[in-house]
Amino acid sequence: MGRVMRLGIISDTHGLLRPEVFEVFREVDHILHAGDIGPLDILTELEAIAPVTAVFGNTD
Repeated sequence: MGRVMRLGIISDTHGLLRPEVFEVFREVDHILHAGDIGPLDILTELEAIAPVTAVFGNTD
């Protein structure tokens, strides 16, 4: 059996990345942001944890 990939899924940050995210996502292999990101520097912060794939939401 292959290696398990751990995904962190988040949405609706609206420019606010809570500190708990860094602990909860500490061991994820990839982050999916499901929209309503806010300023795109949120994605840069998440990329410090793991690679990110994101889609825009209705407020982006």
